[in-house]
Amino acid sequence: MSVIVIKTAAEIAQMRRAGALAAQALAAVLEAVAPGVTTAALDRLAETFIRDRGGAPSFKGYRGFPASICVSVDDEVVHGIPGPRRLRAGSIVSIDLGVYLDGFHADVARTVPVGQVDEAAQRLLAVTETALAAGIAEARARRTTGDIGHAVQRVVERAGFSVVRDLAGHGVGRALHEGPELPNFGAPDSGVPLQVGMTLAIEPMVNAGGVAVTVDADEWTVRTRDGARSAHTEHTVAVGAEGAEILTGLPVAAPI
Repeated sequence: MSVIVIKTAAEIAQMRRAGALAAQALAAVLEAVAPGVTTAALDRLAETFIRDRGGAPSFKGYRGFPASICVSVDDEVVHGIPGPRRLRAGSIVSIDLGVYLDGFHADVARTVPVGQVDEAAQRLLAVTETALAAGIAEARARRTTGDIGHAVQRVVERAGFSVVRDLAGHGVGRALHEGPELPNFGAPDSGVPLQVGMTLAIEPMVNAGGVAVTVDADEWTVRTRDGARSAHTEHTVAVGAEGAEILTGLPVAAPI
């Protein structure tokens, strides 16, 4: 288990700057998502955007990852490697990126449609965003990591979908991955107690089918075992006394 690091107010202020840049970079990449665009082009856009503004892509070179962003399409859950593949209308695509700025990381992701998508895909994306909002609502003092996971799981499973259990959210700060681990399932009042000053990357990974996933031969790309579509969304937040502050600044839906 990674060490849990409580941030000072000054350190959270630094993380706000990293978070703002991450949110801006993600928005720029999402605006470029369209049928025919290559995933490598999205990666180049993200890296240029981040570096031109004084940051560095958190993912590039991390544990050997070869790109600046993860681009995961349809049945790919997370960690898709950008390349020559062109996006196709009717797909869904997850863009996950991290920014390192002022000595701190911020991590953010969102899954969006490529052109027009069917109603089932729209519902999957909406439920995933709602699950994130429900998890964030629990990210405050006197709650636990289990409360966050339970809130996410409740939204997802009530909608008839499943949460990935082999992967989890995490703490984030001077290191890209800190403690505590944040599973997207759990029991209320279980796990690690939350404290003011914790900074967390909350990231529901939601499958339209079953929970099982596999890893491709590239040793990075995680996809659903049954071939069902998957959606992923994420914010970096700071735990507060009465609620969480979203440091990566993109809007989320209200919890169910």
